[in-house]
Amino acid sequence: MPSSPHVVSIQVGRPRQFDSTEDADVGTGKPWESAIIKRPVSGPVSVFTENIDGDHQADLVHHGGPDKAVCAYASERFGFWSQTYPEIDWRPGCFGENLTLSGLVEPDVCIGDTFKVGDCVLQISQPRQPCWKLSRRWYLPKLAVLVQQTRFTGWYFRVLQSGIIEAGNVMRLTDRQYPQWSITAANDVMFAKPRDPARDRALADCPALSQSWRESLTQRAS
Repeated sequence: MPSSPHVVSIQVGRPRQFDSTEDADVGTGKPWESAIIKRPVSGPVSVFTENIDGDHQADLVHHGGPDKAVCAYASERFGFWSQTYPEIDWRPGCFGENLTLSGLVEPDVCIGDTFKVGDCVLQISQPRQPCWKLSRRWYLPKLAVLVQQTRFTGWYFRVLQSGIIEAGNVMRLTDRQYPQWSITAANDVMFAKPRDPARDRALADCPALSQSWRESLTQRAS
């Protein structure tokens, strides 16, 4: 793992309404609601068990809650996206993430990894599973699929200890119990074609995996 992983920036957002689009390949073609557009915040920020102060979700079925309280993305990935889609100014918050991190990427962090940051304790619960709203936000029909294919998904944290964080804080790994389940490995299982029921069951058995992924994988493997 790279030395001195840290928080580059913190972003929060509230749900807002978006107009429909004529591009039938992006989303539903109907007005939609999302909090995917995040604004950077400076100084100390409170982190609670279900979200960061000032951050809210429009779709509480698929976003937010204890297992998906904080969304993180690796700043190292922006170079790839800049080469792939140079028309977009890729910067922190472009993927709707709360925490833009440096020094942590998907192959190097694992389900259940626990980090001390500021006076908070965060634990990785699952990869981020991009949906059509990411594609529609940027008018890039293939973006969500390419995120899956590259495995450059980012991930979610659950909050084991609430507290205060701010940009520049070091992410200190304090516990790793499931080194076999990196974010990349978990993505390989979820997005496998063809699906592998044995691998589905193995990942579903990881106690630190989010409840929603455990349920989906268990159902898929049955």
